[in-house]
Amino acid sequence: MQTRGIRGAITISADTKENVLSATHELLDAILVANPNLRGNDIASAFFTTTEDVTSAYPALAARQIGWDLVPMLCAREIPVPESLAMCIRVLIHWNTGLSQKEIKHIYLRDAKVLRPDLANN
Repeated sequence: MQTRGIRGAITISADTKENVLSATHELLDAILVANPNLRGNDIASAFFTTTEDVTSAYPALAARQIGWDLVPMLCAREIPVPESLAMCIRVLIHWNTGLSQKEIKHIYLRDAKVLRPDLANN
């Protein structure tokens, strides 16, 4: 078994706790549907980032709310690159799996589809 990365991102329309948690739930749910073998016990860690305009809640709280209680998680701020996508939540999940990198499904939702158009339609 190897550790693989699953990437995902989603945008919100306004920086509220409800929007951050709801969008993060939506993103994680989509990742779980796209990768049906993904289980909490197989997640080595999850790393969330937000753009500097998202400060009202930690996205990792949404992961805790779906039962990822033992998964080590960290939240951080994206570097403020000029003209980068605003109001964005990103995640990198480290998954212990026997799947190849080609079999992993990455999820980009809402306006975040522009970040990886090559992967947005997986």
